Amino acid sequence: MSADAAPSPARGLLLSAYVTSLVRPDAPVPGPARPEIALVGRSNVGKSTLLNRLVGRRALARTSRTPGKTRALNVFTWGEQWYLVDVPGYGWAQASHGDRAGFRKLVEGYLAARPQLAAVLWLLDLRRDPSADDAAIGEVLAARGVPALAVLTKADQVPRARRPARLRTVALALGLDEDACVVTSARTLEGMEELRESVLAFLA
Repeated sequence: MSADAAPSPARGLLLSAYVTSLVRPDAPVPGPARPEIALVGRSNVGKSTLLNRLVGRRALARTSRTPGKTRALNVFTWGEQWYLVDVPGYGWAQASHGDRAGFRKLVEGYLAARPQLAAVLWLLDLRRDPSADDAAIGEVLAARGVPALAVLTKADQVPRARRPARLRTVALALGLDEDACVVTSARTLEGMEELRESVLAFLA
């Protein structure tokens, strides 16, 4: 087993590799034009970790315990037809005012106007009530009308009996359909196969 292989049931399902990092929302991806699936969420929600689990690789996207480390749109191939885009986390409280403004311009500019954007995986922390930044991103996604799947992360840190109530709270706050949300844990792999099947069904 290679060093970056993850114990995922879909390992090798779709090959994935790093392509480039973009610092402008309108910058082109070098190589063939492909539809893009964005992973979006506030800082420390677990985007890079979930991306690794989704593609069955341990360290394809670099993860860090320090919020705000993703500063660009990190682009990866996924199979032969799609790109996955790890979008910088929003709402990092310890960033400077200038940095926060720059992150917001990059994230919202990408979501609002990127022609190649085909779908969004919107990551939300199951443990936390949605923030004002989450609500703002929801408005951007609604205005754009791009298909979006709500992915609730870190389920392993919420007692199983409390998860339905947490799901209802998050969904109600953001006007989401509970049935359209996927509860996941990148640590235990809970919900990851359901998430992968949901994404692949959409792509098909």
